[in-house]
Amino acid sequence: MEEPTMGRQGAFSPEEREELLRIARRALSIYVSEGRMPSEDPAHASLSAPGAAFVTLRGGERLRGCIGYTEPHAPLYRTVQECTVAAATEDPRFPRVTAGEVGGLRIEISVLTPLSPVRPEDVEAGVHGLMIRKGDRRGLLLPQVALERGWDRDTFLSQVCAKAGLSPDAWKEGAELFSFTAEVFGE
Repeated sequence: MEEPTMGRQGAFSPEEREELLRIARRALSIYVSEGRMPSEDPAHASLSAPGAAFVTLRGGERLRGCIGYTEPHAPLYRTVQECTVAAATEDPRFPRVTAGEVGGLRIEISVLTPLSPVRPEDVEAGVHGLMIRKGDRRGLLLPQVALERGWDRDTFLSQVCAKAGLSPDAWKEGAELFSFTAEVFGE
Protein backbone atom coordinates (compact mmCIF):
# COMPACT_ATOMS: atom_id res chain seq x y z
CA MET A 1 0.00 0.00 0.00
CA GLU A 2 1.25 3.50 -0.79
CA GLU A 3 2.28 5.87 1.94
CA PRO A 4 -0.56 8.37 2.50
CA THR A 5 0.24 11.89 1.36
CA MET A 6 -1.05 15.27 2.27
CA GLY A 7 -3.56 16.96 -0.01
CA ARG A 8 -1.54 20.00 -1.09
CA GLN A 9 0.26 20.72 -4.32
CA GLY A 10 2.73 17.82 -4.15
CA ALA A 11 4.31 16.23 -1.14
CA PHE A 12 7.00 17.75 1.03
CA SER A 13 10.46 17.55 -0.47
CA PRO A 14 13.11 15.50 1.33
CA GLU A 15 14.70 18.79 2.41
CA GLU A 16 11.43 20.10 3.87
CA ARG A 17 10.87 16.82 5.73
CA GLU A 18 14.43 16.92 7.03
CA GLU A 19 13.98 20.49 8.23
CA LEU A 20 10.72 19.69 10.06
CA LEU A 21 12.37 16.71 11.76
CA ARG A 22 15.35 18.89 12.74
CA ILE A 23 12.97 21.52 14.16
CA ALA A 24 11.13 18.82 16.15
CA ARG A 25 14.36 17.28 17.46
CA ARG A 26 15.70 20.69 18.50
CA ALA A 27 12.43 21.57 20.28
CA LEU A 28 12.47 18.23 22.13
CA SER A 29 16.10 18.53 23.20
CA ILE A 30 16.02 22.17 24.26
CA TYR A 31 12.64 22.05 25.99
CA VAL A 32 13.39 18.92 28.01
CA SER A 33 16.85 20.13 29.07
CA GLU A 34 16.27 23.90 29.41
CA GLY A 35 12.49 24.34 29.73
CA ARG A 36 12.24 26.76 26.81
CA MET A 37 11.09 26.64 23.20
CA PRO A 38 13.84 27.42 20.68
CA SER A 39 13.24 30.25 18.24
CA GLU A 40 13.27 29.16 14.60
CA ASP A 41 13.08 30.78 11.21
CA PRO A 42 12.58 27.93 8.74
CA ALA A 43 14.63 27.98 5.56
CA HIS A 44 11.65 26.73 3.51
CA ALA A 45 8.81 29.25 3.21
CA SER A 46 6.29 26.40 2.83
CA LEU A 47 6.87 25.50 6.50
CA SER A 48 5.59 28.93 7.56
CA ALA A 49 2.12 28.29 6.08
CA PRO A 50 -0.57 27.31 8.62
CA GLY A 51 -0.70 23.56 9.15
CA ALA A 52 -2.27 20.82 11.26
CA ALA A 53 -0.01 18.05 12.53
CA PHE A 54 0.57 15.32 15.08
CA VAL A 55 3.95 14.35 16.50
CA THR A 56 4.54 10.82 17.75
CA LEU A 57 7.47 9.90 19.99
CA ARG A 58 8.66 6.30 20.23
CA GLY A 59 11.26 4.60 22.37
CA GLY A 60 12.12 1.57 20.26
CA GLU A 61 8.74 0.22 19.15
CA ARG A 62 7.04 1.55 22.28
CA LEU A 63 4.79 4.62 22.05
CA ARG A 64 6.11 7.37 24.33
CA GLY A 65 3.77 10.22 23.43
CA CYS A 66 1.51 11.54 20.69
CA ILE A 67 -0.17 14.94 20.56
CA GLY A 68 -1.46 17.09 17.74
CA TYR A 69 -3.87 19.54 16.22
CA THR A 70 -6.57 18.66 13.69
CA GLU A 71 -6.94 22.29 12.59
CA PRO A 72 -4.21 24.72 11.54
CA HIS A 73 -3.69 27.33 14.25
CA ALA A 74 -0.09 28.40 13.64
CA PRO A 75 2.64 28.08 11.02
CA LEU A 76 3.37 24.41 10.41
CA TYR A 77 6.91 24.56 11.84
CA ARG A 78 5.52 26.12 15.04
CA THR A 79 2.76 23.51 15.24
CA VAL A 80 5.43 20.79 14.98
CA GLN A 81 7.44 22.41 17.79
CA GLU A 82 4.38 22.69 20.05
CA CYS A 83 3.24 19.14 19.34
CA THR A 84 6.71 17.73 19.97
CA VAL A 85 6.96 19.43 23.33
CA ALA A 86 3.39 18.47 24.26
CA ALA A 87 3.97 14.82 23.27
CA ALA A 88 7.01 14.81 25.58
CA THR A 89 5.43 16.65 28.50
CA GLU A 90 1.61 16.58 28.35
CA ASP A 91 0.41 13.21 27.01
CA PRO A 92 -1.65 12.02 29.99
CA ARG A 93 -0.86 8.37 29.23
CA PHE A 94 2.84 8.78 30.03
CA PRO A 95 5.18 10.49 32.49
CA ARG A 96 7.17 13.45 31.16
CA VAL A 97 10.13 12.59 28.96
CA THR A 98 13.41 12.97 30.83
CA ALA A 99 16.66 14.42 29.46
CA GLY A 100 18.16 10.91 29.61
CA GLU A 101 15.46 9.56 27.27
CA VAL A 102 15.68 12.21 24.53
CA GLY A 103 18.53 10.59 22.57
CA GLY A 104 16.72 7.23 22.43
CA LEU A 105 13.42 8.59 21.12
CA ARG A 106 12.41 8.58 17.45
CA ILE A 107 10.20 11.35 16.11
CA GLU A 108 7.40 10.82 13.58
CA ILE A 109 5.48 13.74 12.08
CA SER A 110 2.02 13.44 10.51
CA VAL A 111 0.91 16.54 8.58
CA LEU A 112 -2.87 16.41 8.24
CA THR A 113 -5.29 17.44 5.53
CA PRO A 114 -8.50 19.15 6.71
CA LEU A 115 -11.15 17.00 8.40
CA SER A 116 -14.00 16.01 6.12
CA PRO A 117 -17.29 14.27 6.99
CA VAL A 118 -17.17 10.65 5.84
CA ARG A 119 -19.59 7.75 5.61
CA PRO A 120 -18.36 4.53 7.24
CA GLU A 121 -18.48 2.66 3.91
CA ASP A 122 -16.09 5.22 2.38
CA VAL A 123 -13.38 4.80 5.03
CA GLU A 124 -10.17 3.20 3.74
CA ALA A 125 -8.17 1.71 6.62
CA GLY A 126 -4.52 2.67 6.25
CA VAL A 127 -5.33 5.63 3.97
CA HIS A 128 -7.71 7.65 6.13
CA GLY A 129 -7.28 8.82 9.66
CA LEU A 130 -10.51 9.07 11.62
CA MET A 131 -12.06 11.35 14.18
CA ILE A 132 -15.36 10.41 15.80
CA ARG A 133 -17.60 12.68 17.81
CA LYS A 134 -20.73 11.81 19.78
CA GLY A 135 -22.02 14.05 22.53
CA ASP A 136 -19.02 15.30 24.49
CA ARG A 137 -16.84 12.33 23.46
CA ARG A 138 -14.17 12.53 20.76
CA GLY A 139 -11.50 10.14 19.56
CA LEU A 140 -8.89 10.24 16.82
CA LEU A 141 -6.64 7.66 15.21
CA LEU A 142 -3.97 8.47 12.63
CA PRO A 143 -3.98 6.54 9.32
CA GLN A 144 -0.78 4.65 10.12
CA VAL A 145 -2.36 3.05 13.21
CA ALA A 146 -4.58 0.81 11.05
CA LEU A 147 -1.56 -0.16 8.93
CA GLU A 148 0.67 -0.90 11.93
CA ARG A 149 -1.99 -3.10 13.54
CA GLY A 150 -3.36 -4.74 10.38
CA TRP A 151 -6.90 -3.51 10.97
CA ASP A 152 -9.68 -3.69 8.41
CA ARG A 153 -12.29 -0.92 8.08
CA ASP A 154 -14.72 -2.26 10.68
CA THR A 155 -11.97 -2.83 13.25
CA PHE A 156 -10.59 0.66 12.61
CA LEU A 157 -14.06 2.16 13.09
CA SER A 158 -14.59 0.18 16.32
CA GLN A 159 -11.17 1.19 17.63
CA VAL A 160 -11.71 4.91 17.04
CA CYS A 161 -14.95 4.50 19.03
CA ALA A 162 -13.02 2.84 21.86
CA LYS A 163 -10.47 5.69 21.80
CA ALA A 164 -13.38 8.10 22.39
CA GLY A 165 -14.74 5.98 25.25
CA LEU A 166 -17.78 4.98 23.18
CA SER A 167 -19.27 1.57 22.50
CA PRO A 168 -17.53 -0.28 19.62
CA ASP A 169 -20.65 0.17 17.46
CA ALA A 170 -21.12 3.91 18.08
CA TRP A 171 -20.10 4.54 14.46
CA LYS A 172 -23.34 2.75 13.49
CA GLU A 173 -25.43 4.67 16.04
CA GLY A 174 -25.43 8.33 15.06
CA ALA A 175 -21.87 9.39 15.82
CA GLU A 176 -20.25 11.94 13.52
CA LEU A 177 -17.29 10.60 11.54
CA PHE A 178 -14.58 12.70 9.93
CA SER A 179 -11.66 11.52 7.83
CA PHE A 180 -8.35 13.01 6.83
CA THR A 181 -5.14 11.85 5.21
CA ALA A 182 -1.63 12.58 6.36
CA GLU A 183 1.86 12.87 5.01
CA VAL A 184 3.79 10.75 7.49
CA PHE A 185 7.57 10.76 7.89
CA GLY A 186 10.06 10.25 10.66
CA GLU A 187 13.57 9.64 11.80
